[in-house]
Amino acid sequence: MSESAKPHPNPQGKGEKTHGSDFSYVGIDAILEQMRRKAMKQGFELNIMVVGQSGLGKSTLMNTLFKSKVSRKSVQPNPEERIPKTIEIKSISHDIEEKGVRMKLTVIDTPGFGDQINNENCWQPIMKFINDQYEAYLQEEIHINRKKRIPDSRVHCCIYFIPPTGHCLRPLDVEFMRRLSKVVNIVPVIAKADTLTLEERDYFKQTIREELRANGIDVYPQKEFDEDAEDRLINDKIREMIPFAVVGSDQEYQVNGKRILGRKTKWGTIEVENIGHCEFAYLRDLLIRTHMQNIKDITGSIHYETYRVRRLNESNAHFSSQPSDHPDVQPKANGQPEVQPAALQTNGVAAQHEALSHEM
Repeated sequence: MSESAKPHPNPQGKGEKTHGSDFSYVGIDAILEQMRRKAMKQGFELNIMVVGQSGLGKSTLMNTLFKSKVSRKSVQPNPEERIPKTIEIKSISHDIEEKGVRMKLTVIDTPGFGDQINNENCWQPIMKFINDQYEAYLQEEIHINRKKRIPDSRVHCCIYFIPPTGHCLRPLDVEFMRRLSKVVNIVPVIAKADTLTLEERDYFKQTIREELRANGIDVYPQKEFDEDAEDRLINDKIREMIPFAVVGSDQEYQVNGKRILGRKTKWGTIEVENIGHCEFAYLRDLLIRTHMQNIKDITGSIHYETYRVRRLNESNAHFSSQPSDHPDVQPKANGQPEVQPAALQTNGVAAQHEALSHEM
């Protein structure tokens, strides 16, 4: 066989379509497959914080969401665990794989929140933790020789558990969501919703929505971040359902020959994933199946970016106020200080200022 007649190797991946007969085909759409392969190799990261007083089923709901023992209490059981005197932040990570897709899931728990007699300023340790993760990411970014892929410990979503009182939000609920909604994506849920009748549940949800509007609390998905009319249409339907009335259970039962997750009572079985029984399925779809990437995008492009700009502005103001102490800072033509990489590397933003409260 002559050299020109030898068959050329086919660079196409397995299962890809050929378009040899289509004269006008260029192949731009192949970028999607390339992105998919790269994402499959790298895997994904998702960091979820759960906040609410003890006994609202936070651990159970997380186990139900991922159908695994992912909560802190499931992995580190302590039957004698007492309510801490101050709020503690505890996180635990898991590597989850489904159909070849790998994800590092970190669940951040906040035992002690709302459990004290005096809960004044109990949101502050949580705010500090969220800002500390932004700060750690920022410090990695400003290194001269930074890592190819920066570990992402930023909190992507905070699930806030509202007690099923059936009346209205407590002052603690309003204050927490008002402050934290400016630094993290908050998804409020009514915990243990099976304790409410359908009428009580609908009234409670409507009351909460009105209180959120009255207090200027913008929970996820935020209307101002809708990208187009299609997004707005989808997100408007979600906003009409917030807060989600959820029931969690990691117990399996057989109902009509099918395996289900549910809570068994003497009146029947509450099916967790049945939208006729509760809204858990809507919450799961929002967090995992439809909006996970959007939640991460808003964390990076909105919340973290706001923090980053503020911190760097503070850093620039610090340098410009002390020019003699910082020879590595040179004024630019527009009068703004220009920080040389060595100054950033040596001093670091964290060394110059404590983490901002990131409070509007």
